[in-house]
Amino acid sequence: MKTKDQLYVQEITQFKTKEQFWNPHVWYKEMREKSPVFYDEQQDTWNVFLYEDAKKVLSDYQLFPSARDRSLIPVPLEENKVNLIFSDPPEHKKRRALLAKAFTPRSLQMWEPRIKALVDELVGNLVPGEPINIVEKLAIPLPVTIIANLLGVPTEDWKIIKEWSDVLFLSHDLQRVKELKQLKEQAGKEFGAYLYPIVVAKRLDPADDIISDLIRAEYEGSHFTDMEIVHTVMGLLGAGNETTTTLITNMFYSLAEDNMAAYGQLRADPSLAPKVIEEVLRYRFNITLDRRIGEDTDIFGPHMKKDQHIIAWISSANRDESQFPNGEQFDILREGSNKHLTFGGGNHFCLGAPLARMEAVLALEAFVKRFSSYRLADDYIPQDHLGQNSHELKALSIILEE
Repeated sequence: MKTKDQLYVQEITQFKTKEQFWNPHVWYKEMREKSPVFYDEQQDTWNVFLYEDAKKVLSDYQLFPSARDRSLIPVPLEENKVNLIFSDPPEHKKRRALLAKAFTPRSLQMWEPRIKALVDELVGNLVPGEPINIVEKLAIPLPVTIIANLLGVPTEDWKIIKEWSDVLFLSHDLQRVKELKQLKEQAGKEFGAYLYPIVVAKRLDPADDIISDLIRAEYEGSHFTDMEIVHTVMGLLGAGNETTTTLITNMFYSLAEDNMAAYGQLRADPSLAPKVIEEVLRYRFNITLDRRIGEDTDIFGPHMKKDQHIIAWISSANRDESQFPNGEQFDILREGSNKHLTFGGGNHFCLGAPLARMEAVLALEAFVKRFSSYRLADDYIPQDHLGQNSHELKALSIILEE
C-alpha cells in the first residue's frame, strides 16, 4: 500500500517504546548485518543502511533525483521558485545560488563576533551547582536567535518563532495525520501572517540580510513575490534552528555519558572542539533522507523500479564499521569522523552546515573555558524527555562545576 504524499519511518522500524526511539542503533546494526538493502512493501519503498549505499543515494541525482511526490520531509511538497529540497541540477544550482552567499566562509567570518558575543552572554548566565536545562538555556536560544538575525527577523521574537518552527517540522505520524495537518496549517498561517509585514517593510527599506537579498534577487527575468519570500524564510527559520539545537543538545549528552573521559581530553586540549562536533554529528544524530528512483536499476543488488522511493538511513551509515572502525564507540580523537553523512551529500549538502558547525564549536569553546566539569542531574532519565515518537531530547538537565 503506497501512502499518499508522505513516507513514515515508524511504519518501517515499528518502534513502540521510548527505549527503542532513544537507542535505535541496535536495530540499525541488525539491518546492516542482515538486511542492508530492505524493501518495505507497505510503502513501496527501498531502504539502505550501509555507508557507501547511502552516499550513492545522496550523491547521484540522476539515478536518485530529488523531485518526488512523497517524502519523509515534513514540509509541503508544493513548488516555489526558491525550493531547494525537491529540485536537482541545473535548476537546483540556480536556486541555491540565491541563498548561498549568506553562508560562505567570508560571510560567516563577518558573523563570528556576533555569534561569539551571544554565546558568551548565554554561557555567562549559566549558574553552577544547581540543575539547569541546557536545552532551554543554550541549545534553543543560540541558533534561533542567530538565524533570525541573519534573515532579518526581530530576534526578540525567537520563542514564538521556535514554537511555529517546531510544529511545522513535526515528523509524519500515520496515527495522527489529520491532527498534524491541522496543527501545521494553523502554525503556517500564523507564521506567514507574522512574516508578511516584515517582508513588505523590507521591500520599502532593504537592509543587509537574507530577506532583503531575496527581494533584490532576480530569477529568470522576474523577482520573487512577497509570499514566495515568506515561504522561503519559514523554511530557513525552521531548518536553521532545529538542526543546531539538536547538535548542541547531543553534544552535551555525549560528553557526559557516551565517553566519560572525553570532557577531560577536551579541557586539556580545547583545540579538539571541532573534532568533538564532527564525532557528535556522526555518532549521535538520528536522520533519514529520501529520494525517488529515477530509472530501473540493480545497483544495490535487488531490482528497483523507476519512480519507487528509497530511504538512506544516515544514522546507520554513520556507524558502518567499514567506514568508521569501532563505529559504535564515541571517540573525539577519531580520524575521519567528518566523513559522516549527517549534512547530506552531493548537490544537496546542507547549505547551513558551516553555520551550524561554527555555532556549536563557539558554544563548546566558551563552555569548556568556564566550567571544569559537569554531569547529568541525578534524577535525569533521557527516555523521559523525548518528543513524541522522536529520537530528539527536548530537555537535558545538567549540573555544572566551575
